[in-house]
Formats: sequence, C-alpha cells, structure tokens
Amino acid sequence: MHLTFLGTAGSWPTKDRSASAIALDLEKELVLLDCGEGTQRQFFQSGVSFMRVRRIFLTHFHGDHFLGLPGLIQSMNLNNRTEPLDIYGPPDAEEMIGRALRMGYFTLRFPVAVHALTPGSTVELADYSVRTACADHPVPALAYRVEEGAKRGRFDGARARALGIQGRDFARLEAGESVHVGPHTVHPADVMGPPRPGRSVVYSGDTAPSEEVRKLAHGATLLIHESTTGQELETEANQWGHSSARQAAELARAAEVAALYLTHFSARYKDLEPLAGEARLVFPGAEVARDLLDHLIRQP
Repeated sequence: MHLTFLGTAGSWPTKDRSASAIALDLEKELVLLDCGEGTQRQFFQSGVSFMRVRRIFLTHFHGDHFLGLPGLIQSMNLNNRTEPLDIYGPPDAEEMIGRALRMGYFTLRFPVAVHALTPGSTVELADYSVRTACADHPVPALAYRVEEGAKRGRFDGARARALGIQGRDFARLEAGESVHVGPHTVHPADVMGPPRPGRSVVYSGDTAPSEEVRKLAHGATLLIHESTTGQELETEANQWGHSSARQAAELARAAEVAALYLTHFSARYKDLEPLAGEARLVFPGAEVARDLLDHLIRQP
C-alpha cells in the first residue's frame, strides 16, 4: 500500500503546489482520491502512471478537487485506454461528472461508470472496501476510508520448530500446506497468529472539524486531513468549512489514528513548518504533505 501526494494546495494551485489529488497504489489497482486541476501533469512528474488509475473517488465538486477530470479522461482516451473507469462522488456526482464528460469535442472510447454515494455508503471491492462519511463543508462533501481486507496472522517460527518443523516444511506451512512430522500432522493454523486487520487510509477532503469524520477515522493506519490554515485563522476557516492544522491534529488524536498527514494548505503559507509545529504539539509525529511526496504504508 503506497501513496503519492500529487497535489497539496488549498483552493487554487500555487507555484509549488498543485490542486488536490492523491494516488493510492493498492498493488492490484491504482485509486485516485480527488482530481484537481493539473493532476495529469503531476502524474508525469511522479513515478506513477495515470493509465493505471482504475477508480476515482471525488470528495466534492469545488473546482480544486475535480477540474482535472476532463483532461485526465481525454488523455486516457488519446492513449488508447480500453479498461473501464469507475468514478465515485457525492449525491450530485452523476450531474457534475456528466457535465465534465461532455466538455470539448472528443469521442469516449472506453467505459466510464459514475456512482453517486451518500454518507454511510460502503463500496465493497475485490481486496478492499471504501466507506464514506459526511464532511462539514458548504456543498455536498464526503470523507473516505479505504481499507484492506483482514490479513492472515504472522508465522510463528518458534512454535513451528517446537512442533518439529524443519527445512522446506517451513515454506510449505507459510504457503498454506499441512505437513507431516512423524505420525503427526501440523496444519498452518497451528503455527499462525490471529488474523490482523488490513491497513486503512482515511481522507477528509474539505471539512471543518467533524465528529462524523472522527468516527470514520477511528483506529486508521493513516489519516490525511485538510489543514487549510494555522490556528490564528481557525474561526474564519471553520466558517468556510475548513480546519486548521491544530484542529486536524486534535481530530487525529481523538480518533486514535497511527499516523497523520496534513494537506490542502492555503496559498498564504509559503513555509509549512509552523503548521506542522502547531499540529505536533497535539499529535507528535504529524507530517505535512508536499507535492510528489511518496509514502509507504506498512502493515502494523
């Protein structure tokens, strides 16, 4: 599980930051969280191919979160894509994405399916699921939790040796085969620990501090939360449906997440370290996302 921040700007792009977009590589497929203006160009600057994107989850339809969609789809088209593309978004998704797909003169040559979601929806996919919650923003907006299925327990080598396992039988047990030791049979379940929860990534989208987002994020491996301003502008930020870095950290602490990345920074902040400092006073280890930053999400 690996993510790349393609854009970390809030409201509009800056010289150093593109509009909101995050590529989440689940190995078998690539998921895109938001698709702000310039996303396809950011793909070229990264080590990730936009042609691998299988699903796009849009948090809402303010321009800095979806205006990269028409260009991205048309570029996929020009590069002879044939694989289907599924796009998910808030209840107004069909109308808004429909408009985007009708922009300009081009003939779409691959299937695009649009899925309107509501707060509390769950999308069950082959190896992972996506759950939604209502974000606190002036327009219909969703937060997303992308979560792997449960993982099998860790192999207990000491237990295997105590049962007489030797040589290649270790690999056979790890691969799920039972093996014989004298008159006894050792099954994989005998040497495996309890199942482990899959890794989870929660993306807030644009939101003022939200109890619904906190619930969605509870116990997540990684929370990516918008941090439009510093605490000196919290009141104004909240009125516009945004959060400060300090408030993002408070939510992360309350949700008991393992790690926090801040994103969606106002153009007024050239130096992001003060925002990181505010957050770390509340949630030590909080990090600021930067365009093209890669992060490997390890299994707990």
